[in-house]
Amino acid sequence: MQPKQLLIALLIGIGLWSCKDDDKKVETEDLQTVIVPEPKKEFGFVLEDFIVKKDTIRKGDSFGEILERNHIGYPRIFNIAEKVKDSFDIRKLQLGKPYTLLCTNDSLQTPQCFIYQPNSIDYVVIKFTDSIETYRGKKPISLVEREASGIVMNNLSETMESQGLPYQLINDMSDIYAWTIDFFRLQKGDRFKIVYKQRFIEDSIYAGIESIDAAYFQHKDESFYAFNFMVDSTKNIADYFDENTKSLRRTFLKAPVQFSRISSRYNLNRRIAYYGYKLRPHKGTDFAAPIGTPILATANGTVTESTRRGGNGKYVKIKHNGTYSTQYLHMQKQKVKKGQFVKQGDVIGWVGMTGNTGGPHVCYRFWKNGKQVDPFREKLPAAESIPDSLKAQYTEFIKPLKSQLDQIQFEDNAIEIPTEDDVLTSKIQ
Repeated sequence: MQPKQLLIALLIGIGLWSCKDDDKKVETEDLQTVIVPEPKKEFGFVLEDFIVKKDTIRKGDSFGEILERNHIGYPRIFNIAEKVKDSFDIRKLQLGKPYTLLCTNDSLQTPQCFIYQPNSIDYVVIKFTDSIETYRGKKPISLVEREASGIVMNNLSETMESQGLPYQLINDMSDIYAWTIDFFRLQKGDRFKIVYKQRFIEDSIYAGIESIDAAYFQHKDESFYAFNFMVDSTKNIADYFDENTKSLRRTFLKAPVQFSRISSRYNLNRRIAYYGYKLRPHKGTDFAAPIGTPILATANGTVTESTRRGGNGKYVKIKHNGTYSTQYLHMQKQKVKKGQFVKQGDVIGWVGMTGNTGGPHVCYRFWKNGKQVDPFREKLPAAESIPDSLKAQYTEFIKPLKSQLDQIQFEDNAIEIPTEDDVLTSKIQ
């Protein structure tokens, strides 16, 4: 082949190759995937199919008034109310709770559906299109495991608050150890670790603490483990037990109020300057707390008195069994009546200043066999431990949780609390 012919053939080959390459590019471009975002859904509905109106229940609002404002007549409203009354009481809409109206996507904007949210997770749907239908649902919830630890330099509440832990976690932690640790006598250097789960609605909206799965508290150089274990799945009964299968609970709470302080202890030898230093025994324990603080029953029992008398002011007395009784003085108001049965932790009244008192507090009195005694010096009976049939299962269940707790480290750096000279070290993972 002549050089000229060779050059022509080479140019033709390059052209053909280029065309093939262009074809490949066109083909590739034609095959590109276009990602179409999924339509936004809420409460199981595609929101773009409706005109969506969101609001909260306002003072004076009722189910009927809300629908009437949105162009539904009262005969239709009455019919809807009659149909749904057996499944949802429309009279119990609470002030401030959110609701959603799904309306037709046209100029009339006629309501098709009313959705009420009693809390951030649950909702009630009332549909009234061709037929009237009511059902309940829950928003999707995801659980995220967290770890926290801290060294107490003043009190548990301040320590946990200073590192931004949720207030509910503080209460739950206090409840777990309320029967075994005197939180009014914590010492500097006491420390804790927690493994807990937080709830998130639709992966983004925080919805509180789901549970504390395991905890560790070191108080006066003594270690207290706590593990949340389901003892009866049929009745959904769970409780906290230590590493030796013993319950952390006692038959009595150590205090009738949360996060208070003891302003005056049981003292049979008390003398007061105001009374000329005469012997005036104090047969109760005073817990100082702001007016309106809930007062809790420290054990199950029956209310034997709920009245007002002399220096006691407004008070409640509870008989727990043939051995023990308790009394709660100086209430702002009682919540229970004589003869009513109450359970441990129930609110029975609120802190006040009725009767002889120099400041807001509850005077907590404790009887054993008809004699007033100091509950902090009594060896109170423990609640039941894990049944023998579940002990082997429990031992295996807590192994990974105990290992996780033991591996949580405390931070070396100290965080100064603005109004104290103490320091705090903590860690949130």
